[in-house]
Amino acid sequence: MTTTTPRIFSGIKPTGHLTLGNYLGALRQWVAADRTPESALFCVVDLHALTVEHEPARVRRLSRQAATLFLAAGLDPQRCTLFVQSHVDEHTRLAYLLECTATDGELRRMIQYREKAAQAQVSGEGVRLSLLTYPVLMAADILAYGAQEVPVGEDQRQHVELTRDLAVRFNQRYGHTFTVPKATLPAVAARVMDLQDPMSKMGKSHESGAGIVYLLDEPGVVRKKVMRAVTDSGDDGVVYDRESRPGVANLLDILAACAGGDPAVLAEGYSGYGALKRDVADAVVELLRPLQERHAELAGDPAEVEKVLREGAERARQLARPVVDRAYRAIGLLEP
Repeated sequence: MTTTTPRIFSGIKPTGHLTLGNYLGALRQWVAADRTPESALFCVVDLHALTVEHEPARVRRLSRQAATLFLAAGLDPQRCTLFVQSHVDEHTRLAYLLECTATDGELRRMIQYREKAAQAQVSGEGVRLSLLTYPVLMAADILAYGAQEVPVGEDQRQHVELTRDLAVRFNQRYGHTFTVPKATLPAVAARVMDLQDPMSKMGKSHESGAGIVYLLDEPGVVRKKVMRAVTDSGDDGVVYDRESRPGVANLLDILAACAGGDPAVLAEGYSGYGALKRDVADAVVELLRPLQERHAELAGDPAEVEKVLREGAERARQLARPVVDRAYRAIGLLEP
């Protein structure tokens, strides 16, 4: 089917509870896009959660919770395809072909691999081979659907560049097979930072959740976390400066993303941190209120969520199979 808008693919890994950063940096942009099911595919990338030590039951629970939050945030199955990665075999079928296209060197240069491998070694854990190769699986996630745009945070841009390189290399070696995608970044709050460590991204899987606002945090918990947010020393009041005042800048970015406005202009309305934090807390609580109410409704009807995922997986298979079959023929494999 020909679509009038560029096809996009994006996914979230169920390694922890979804955060305010996931919502502002990804989910809200997904919901705002005027798309069709064939032009917008959003995925719980559960296979990626297996690259590190994990509890099977927790992965299943977080996968179901993430899908429910996708719907609670406003993703409409009539306007997008929502599914779970492991439900569509084409992802792993294509990943092996791309492993045969990628090189060891370019995978070992991936920043996230180097960081996570170092963490695993410090903790005495072995480094799983899948941690090295998962950017290739991510490339397969994207290329299987002919996606033209991949909405990602800044920290994932390198993986999309690898996807582009693999698509170009495969096309040059075996004939034109894949669409070469591009990364697209949200304009505001593309990278929400940890409230306790404003130099680090607000990640799902941090050991301490003190600086992380989770989408299902109760209002009182949200307010406590925001009011305890790290700010920066300085006697020149509230100033928006990402370099020298990262804590305040993060709060202003969050306020701008939640309530609207330019962070630098918003800063001019505050003479102290207390009022800023109170306004940020209020804005976040109000932003999350309808999402949490809708999540409670959907969690009470799991059969409906499962139906959406089944139908989404079937639609995704229909879109991906012709592309992957074409890649199998192109690389030299016999048809069954």
